[in-house]
Amino acid sequence: MSLIHKRQGKNPHLQPNIIISFKMKMILLVAALSMAIITVIGLFIGHFISVTMEAQVGDRALSVAESVAHIPELAEAFGQEDPSSIINPLVAPIQKATKAEFIVVGNTKEIRYAHPDIDKIGKKMVGEDNEKALIDGESYVSKAAGSLGDSVRAKVPVYLDGKIVGVVSVGFLVNDIQSIIRSYNIHLWIVLLNIAIAAVIGAILIASYIKKVLFGLEPEEIAHLFVQKETILQSTHEGIIAVNQHGMITMINVAAQRLLFNQVTHPNQYEGKSIKELEQAKQLLHFLQDENDRIDQELVIGKTIVFANKVPIFHEKSLIGTVFTFRNKTEIDLLTKELTSIKQYTNALRAQTHEFSNKLYTILGLLQLDKKEEALSYIHQESSLQKNWIRLLIQKVSDPQVSGLLLGKINQASELGIEIRIQEDSRLATPLYEKQREALLTAIGNLIDNAMDAVRKNPPDDRKIAIFFTDIGKDIIFEIDDAGEGVPDLYVKMIFDQGFTLKKGEHGGFGLALTKQLIEGVNGELYLEEGDLGGASFVLSMPKERGESDA
Repeated sequence: MSLIHKRQGKNPHLQPNIIISFKMKMILLVAALSMAIITVIGLFIGHFISVTMEAQVGDRALSVAESVAHIPELAEAFGQEDPSSIINPLVAPIQKATKAEFIVVGNTKEIRYAHPDIDKIGKKMVGEDNEKALIDGESYVSKAAGSLGDSVRAKVPVYLDGKIVGVVSVGFLVNDIQSIIRSYNIHLWIVLLNIAIAAVIGAILIASYIKKVLFGLEPEEIAHLFVQKETILQSTHEGIIAVNQHGMITMINVAAQRLLFNQVTHPNQYEGKSIKELEQAKQLLHFLQDENDRIDQELVIGKTIVFANKVPIFHEKSLIGTVFTFRNKTEIDLLTKELTSIKQYTNALRAQTHEFSNKLYTILGLLQLDKKEEALSYIHQESSLQKNWIRLLIQKVSDPQVSGLLLGKINQASELGIEIRIQEDSRLATPLYEKQREALLTAIGNLIDNAMDAVRKNPPDDRKIAIFFTDIGKDIIFEIDDAGEGVPDLYVKMIFDQGFTLKKGEHGGFGLALTKQLIEGVNGELYLEEGDLGGASFVLSMPKERGESDA
């Protein structure tokens, strides 16, 4: 039997107010988080590419400039009358080969000896950033605006015989560098965009999977159901314990704690522990490996007798746990007692009704036969007998419920052809408190019913029951004697055991056990002795005063 089912439908009136579904929240959250991360990564990588590219271009320009500055022919050309005629043809192929935007060579007065634009040869260099090379002899990279535009340029001094005679400037236009950077960034953002799309698709798939695992429920619905079901579990009167397939307790409610431990603490004290560790619950161990249901198994847990039920939990045909429920047998016995009392009252009323109906038919027959005197005599006789019983019970029994029960049993016995005789010296004047009255009513009803069953098979003139009761002294005593077969000596010690019965073919064995339990509940006693009528004689006694346990 599986306890895990998917919800087939939802009642909109029982659901919490949900504006955005969990699936949409997951998609939006993952998408927003992915876009934020991707944006930060994109900006960082874009900036890194820009800085790296400019650094690489600067290093490349510096390397080319140093190579040019160290050409011997170039340095020696500075000592000629027309250096530009030697230097410009010398550096032009290098510029083309290195794809530099320009290679400019100038003297110490910043007059150009080489330039991509021949018309600018002989004119002063632009940029005003040659001082560190010409004066300090440094090689460096700078970014400045030249005659061809903004550029990243490298400056290297030219030496001749150990003296600075000029400067080599190799540059790449900033616009060209930015064009390369933009190309890289476009490819970068295309890749990142694809990653973002994949992240959104992944978010949809993950949200759908989680939604499926949660049986289509929203988190708010899960919280709502959890609170609702936790309240139901903790407020139910039945004890409930859930364990997993390893015997670890996963849930225990308040009623189970009361039944097992006679106290209520936080469930965390027991949850997560093995059921083997709980001395009071060890009787449940042999249930764990059994995959079948168990219904109303009688167990003794501590000092409490309970009816235990076991339902295994299956998921995809695998046993994943077990749920145990407990009901206090004493409470069920009390309910049985109430039902027994009601049945007794019903039987008594039925007997009275049936007997009254028979008497009415008798009177009607006498009247139809025109025997008025006999009819009047019969009416006076029955009225006198009924009045005598009522007067006797009113005089001798102060509690109306007890006298009503006795009168009902007398009428029921009369219908069955059984004679019930109440001894003349019987009396019960002591007021009864509620628990005492309930115990006495159940006990009297059960004992008289058993006595009637015992004499029912006797000959008509031997169907006799004698009742005696008194409250003289400190105790209330009831003695019910019958003319039945009695209880064999072999069974005397077992007669009050639950489930034991001498009635063949009947599912009994609870009446006397319940009666004894109720009488002992008011500090009384119930015992069996040999009767004067030849059958069984049951005697019950209970103290008049209320005990501490009854307070």
